[in-house]
Amino acid sequence: MNWAGFLFIVINMEYDFHYTTNLCYLLNDKNQVLLIMKKKGFGQGRWNGPGGKIKENESLEQAVIREVEEETGYQPLNPINLGFIEFIWPHKPENNQRCHIFLTKEFGGELKESEESLPQWWEIEKIPFDDMWPDDIYWLKDALAGKETKYRFFFDENNGYLNHEIITTK
Repeated sequence: MNWAGFLFIVINMEYDFHYTTNLCYLLNDKNQVLLIMKKKGFGQGRWNGPGGKIKENESLEQAVIREVEEETGYQPLNPINLGFIEFIWPHKPENNQRCHIFLTKEFGGELKESEESLPQWWEIEKIPFDDMWPDDIYWLKDALAGKETKYRFFFDENNGYLNHEIITTK
């Protein structure tokens, strides 16, 4: 089977998601977004939004607030759910996840580094896409503008970008 045929099959199938995650982007009044440098675990060495796995019996909003506070010291207030992104690894389906994307301009607390992450404010026009997951270039700026986020991204065995599609409601 050729590569295009493989992608057609992959894109047109149902997926099992082994966990649900979240990312929350905090925006300040200086046109900056808070990103974290992941210091360990999945995504180590990449800039990303704060977030993580949702625990059993935890709502999406509870998980977002907990994860952001653990990783940055800030407590997000009134986070807005923009939608979700499905991340698919055809060669390693145990990594498949549905990630809910949140945005807020309201937060309290004090910025601090954690064992897991180093938080840093970035000007939106200087986001370090070269040091982020390869999918971020396709959707992050729209999400930071408050636009609905519903995508499916496919990755190869080296976490490289393969393809993506916009998820439409039927």
